[in-house]
Amino acid sequence: MNTSYQILDQFEPIDLNEMDSVKLMNRTDTKFLFTMKQFEAVMNEVKDQYRVLEVNGKRLNQYKTLYYDTEKLHLYAQHQKGKLNRYKIRHRTYVESETGYVEVKFKNNKGRTIKKRIKEQLPPTSWEGDSRAFLNKTQPFDPNTLIPAIWVNYCRYTLVHKTELERLTIDINLEFVKDSVIKKLDGLVIAEVKQEKRKPTAFLKMMKKYHIREGSISKYCMGIALTCEGIKKNNFKQKLITLKHILGHDTIANA
Repeated sequence: MNTSYQILDQFEPIDLNEMDSVKLMNRTDTKFLFTMKQFEAVMNEVKDQYRVLEVNGKRLNQYKTLYYDTEKLHLYAQHQKGKLNRYKIRHRTYVESETGYVEVKFKNNKGRTIKKRIKEQLPPTSWEGDSRAFLNKTQPFDPNTLIPAIWVNYCRYTLVHKTELERLTIDINLEFVKDSVIKKLDGLVIAEVKQEKRKPTAFLKMMKKYHIREGSISKYCMGIALTCEGIKKNNFKQKLITLKHILGHDTIANA
């Protein structure tokens, strides 16, 4: 393991059963993009205030996520245009716990994220039975129009605040796979703070201390912008340039 992540061995563990109290299916999300060096410094300062999720003896957990969109990528386009009340539709596999879910995320015009999901072990190739009924109830698109768009794979640490209702996810080893195009963003750290109501907890205070600004681009939109030729990405351009500076190479060569 990269020595930058060994700091997380010093955190107290929390298991999946204890995590039930901080599901936060209706919440505010705040994202940050930063470097490995910044990550290590921040974790050193908050290690006494958070616990880290441990599944089957492992703290670094693999996520494999297949996002769905229409053939013309309407869901991506809504996000790119800054439309409020927008959706993301995906199947996520939690590798270590060997579970899978079809999930619908709705971002409303008040800045809240509402997530609903049902168990579905494997990513659907067509929408039938329970998964079709679920989509019909939770989002406005005809399930027949929703097809696989891109794989977004990464490894995640999940931290839980010891006294506040807050979850913090730390994602690394990000990989986008679309048809024959593969993009890997090694060296990038994506942190997302999930709270019932936003308040200045330890991690957010460290973001301010280290002058790390909020960056709200979604992994799905980032992946589409980096792997699709000729697609509109004007509203993401500055964020892709920020990625270039963090990673030290040109992530937007194909933009």
